[in-house]
Amino acid sequence: MLEELQSAGSRGEQARQLIIDLETRGKQAFPAFLSILRDSGQGDLAEMLLQECESRPVPPQLPDLRPVELELREGKQRKNGTPHERLSIPVQAESERARVPPVPARGSAVDKRSRDQDYEMKADPCGHCLILNNVSFSRDSGLSTREGSDIDCEKLERRFKALHFTVLTRRNLKAQEMVLELLKLSRQDHSALDCCIVVILSHGCQTSHIQFPGGVYGTDGKPIPIEKIVNYFNGFNCPSLRGKPKLFFIQACGGEQRDQGFLVDCDSPEEETPGGSLESDATPIRVPSGNEDEPDAVASLPTPSDILVSYSTFPGFVSWREKSRGSWYVEMLDSVLDQYAHSEDLLSMLVRVACAVSAKGRYKQIPGCFNFLRKKFFFVCD
Repeated sequence: MLEELQSAGSRGEQARQLIIDLETRGKQAFPAFLSILRDSGQGDLAEMLLQECESRPVPPQLPDLRPVELELREGKQRKNGTPHERLSIPVQAESERARVPPVPARGSAVDKRSRDQDYEMKADPCGHCLILNNVSFSRDSGLSTREGSDIDCEKLERRFKALHFTVLTRRNLKAQEMVLELLKLSRQDHSALDCCIVVILSHGCQTSHIQFPGGVYGTDGKPIPIEKIVNYFNGFNCPSLRGKPKLFFIQACGGEQRDQGFLVDCDSPEEETPGGSLESDATPIRVPSGNEDEPDAVASLPTPSDILVSYSTFPGFVSWREKSRGSWYVEMLDSVLDQYAHSEDLLSMLVRVACAVSAKGRYKQIPGCFNFLRKKFFFVCD
């Protein structure tokens, strides 16, 4: 995905890449994105994306498959059942599959929801939320002060407390101090909890990892790969969180590329180009050397499960932040959670966040998401 994004330079290529990314988030992500664009006055962009989608090649239709029974010779029958019982393979056509009913509003219906479809969120508190907020960096790091980050931090503290999480905030940590806080959280007993959240607000950079690209900086200017952070909480390293959702929200640049966006009419002159108090969290791309980063080491790690990483921007691109209001991503994330957490699942809300951020920046910033959740995730709301 990283290479595709880096090579997607034209308007059409950017549109195609956005469609591909939305399609990886479920069948309803793209239609929901179009609907939100139209509702927010971005009808021209919605039509352009729809035309781009319709111009893509249509995959061949599969035949209408029916149940098939395979018979084995008598000598190969199993002791606990007949060949028909063991080898009957029911295959339903898409048109015959039962439709999942629409999700009701949150509240008393939480306990009635099928465990097979949604993650259980019955614990009180739901889980721990760790926020790492790096604002001031050492002089020799070459990284600027992230003015406005404290505003982001305060918003997310209030929001996740309201969503029944115990929130712990750590400010201005060096890379090793960040690692120690993450390890401390991953080594806690989460058996009585249903979820875990990690929020990182810092400068960021591009890394060579594929599964979870990008890295974040400590205040000493040393990077930590997102891949490493996420794997502190996988099923092997944090067994008490096995089968439970682990959510990561990363407000940091994924690199130093700047998406030029699509050419659209602006309603106000100040929205035409970033300026004034607008800053990015970009830092130069660092090429790994020696033992600093070993991309092939990921092959020995367990396959990620029940993990979602929400990035403020696509890997390789900058992320914008305003000194007086905080980052675009956190502002929209907080707003969407406030309006829709009681009624929508997390992935649907992240589509709304992506639409709002991209519309605010006229497609100069589009949040990314790496999703390994096996079920729908809903926050518990009052």
